[in-house]
Amino acid sequence: MGPSDILLTDQVAIVTGSGAGIGQGIAAGLAAFGADVVVAEIDPERARVTAGLIESQGRRCLAVPTDMSDTEQIRSMVDEAQRHFGRLDILVNNVGGVRQAPFLDQSERSWRRHIDLNLISLFATTAAATPTMISGAKGGSIVNVASIEALRAAPEFAVYAACKAAMTNFTRTMALELAEHGIRVNALAPDIIATPGIRGIITGPVPSPLPPARGRSSEGVTRYVPLGREGSIDDCAGAAVFLCSAMARYVTGVTLSIDGGTAASAGWVRRADGRGWQLVAEQADA
Repeated sequence: MGPSDILLTDQVAIVTGSGAGIGQGIAAGLAAFGADVVVAEIDPERARVTAGLIESQGRRCLAVPTDMSDTEQIRSMVDEAQRHFGRLDILVNNVGGVRQAPFLDQSERSWRRHIDLNLISLFATTAAATPTMISGAKGGSIVNVASIEALRAAPEFAVYAACKAAMTNFTRTMALELAEHGIRVNALAPDIIATPGIRGIITGPVPSPLPPARGRSSEGVTRYVPLGREGSIDDCAGAAVFLCSAMARYVTGVTLSIDGGTAASAGWVRRADGRGWQLVAEQADA
């Protein structure tokens, strides 16, 4: 093992929903370590920004405007990527979306929108891209971006969380089905990450720096997150680069939490005076 094992030199990656946030960070991170990248993004302006980040690092980029809830557009995007680069080594299924509401207040249309964007897009992109990976006979890596909500109850996010839980199960199953082809399949489960989406900036230009999170104090984050801060896009990108590289050549079927320790804390928070820990229930009784 050596430093070169982290490099992705001349590999080709598709990153869905890579116009901003975690997807953009992963796309730029893969390029920084040597990959050429296909940006599959519904917002053309955001796709151009990501393409600029990739090309500024001396890597090639193909930006394909794609509505990831449309399976025909997904197949067309993968075909265009294959024609342009002639190979595919990495797939990052990042696209997703959510609207907060109690389950009984959501319509069937809302259920289906969530399922199409968060789950059907995963199936369709994996089905379209994997044959090119297999035909290349060099193995490959698939990284599915889930959420901490895949691993816990999520009131007012029921359909989204169900989709993300399905994503982690699909990850494990595909890790078995694709192992004979040398294709590794893993997932990320982020919690609080500073992204445009979590700030309510869904389309258009992304301000830098991002505005503060609404309804979330720095003290609250410090008490909730064991590592004491919001996660960054780079924290997710670093994990994705690792999983796509030869450094993780024996890692498959894993869901890696990118959460500063919140899954481990499981209801424990720092005391208000910073001295030790308490259960949330104890805080409520105090």
